[in-house]
Amino acid sequence: MPICQNCESFVTERYVKVFEPEDIARPRACPHCEDMVRRGKEVRAKKN
Repeated sequence: MPICQNCESFVTERYVKVFEPEDIARPRACPHCEDMVRRGKEVRAKKN
C-alpha cells in the first residue's frame, strides 16, 4: 500500500492512480495532510 511522502499516512492504490502523475508511485500529499493543498495534479503548502 502506498505511503504519503508528506505525512506518511497510508493511501489506496486508487488514490495514487487518480491524483498523481503516472511516474509517481508515492503521493506528495493526501487528504490527511493538514499543511498541504492539492489543486488538480499540483501540490502546494497551505497559505495561512
